[in-house]
Amino acid sequence: RELGKLHRLKRRGIPIVQRLDGTNWIHRRTSLNPRYWLKAEYGNLLMNYTRLRLADHIIYQSEFVRRRWEEVSRPAHAPHTIIYNSVDLADFTPDGVSHQTNGGRQRIMVVEGSFTGGHDIGLRLVLDLADGLQVKHGIPTEVSVAGRVPEELQEKWNRHAQVPVEWLGIIGREQIPLWDRSAALLFSAELNPACPNAVIEALACGLPVLGYDTGSLSELVTPGAGKVVPYDGNPWKLELPGTDQLIDAAAEIIQNKEMYRAGARLRAEAAFGLDQMVARYVEVLESV
Repeated sequence: RELGKLHRLKRRGIPIVQRLDGTNWIHRRTSLNPRYWLKAEYGNLLMNYTRLRLADHIIYQSEFVRRRWEEVSRPAHAPHTIIYNSVDLADFTPDGVSHQTNGGRQRIMVVEGSFTGGHDIGLRLVLDLADGLQVKHGIPTEVSVAGRVPEELQEKWNRHAQVPVEWLGIIGREQIPLWDRSAALLFSAELNPACPNAVIEALACGLPVLGYDTGSLSELVTPGAGKVVPYDGNPWKLELPGTDQLIDAAAEIIQNKEMYRAGARLRAEAAFGLDQMVARYVEVLESV
């Protein structure tokens, strides 16, 4: 937001490294609040101006993020690097205590910051997934949701749910491994995610990840660490996809749970360790 200060730094020859998330987009489909709409669009303009005019090096959170910015604008002249988010693999680990499930049900975990602003489409998808596992494959399930979900949305989706749903609210970072270790899989509920921390945390805890092939998910979740299925619709238009492939993929994960748990942890160790991320940032900062 401080474009004047950034210009002064530029004139003094101080390098500017910009780390970019995805573009703001869901407000164009869901928001009737003019102030929220303008704030989101203004944010896009500021980020893109810095990307095109001021940055000496750009760090994108994923290849998806790079492609998206170049689609909505144009390629930047500054060199770029892809650096995924990461976690401390000693804190997020498969080893340790976990929360208990209810009556032998398979827990499907969902972790997001907030489901407001149109993001609650993910709640419908996970509830349909959980119900489908029971009906199609005879696998009893429950859903635990961590994140900001207003009471009116909880009431709405409780009426839709055919399985037990636990609304955890915002939970502390130290609580996430306890919940991840207790689940059968993490459902990645965000559409077109840039590089979701919840996915990386789950993999590090040995929790397989399931989701639709939108955003960066297929970059993060490789075969053996979970399953990513086609989104048979347009996620940018919030079209609802079918759930048959999602349900079958979830059943495969649950029926081969230990293999996928091991694969999830191996993927995290290979790509998402904190030391690896820090080393790559240092490499970029020393190069500008």
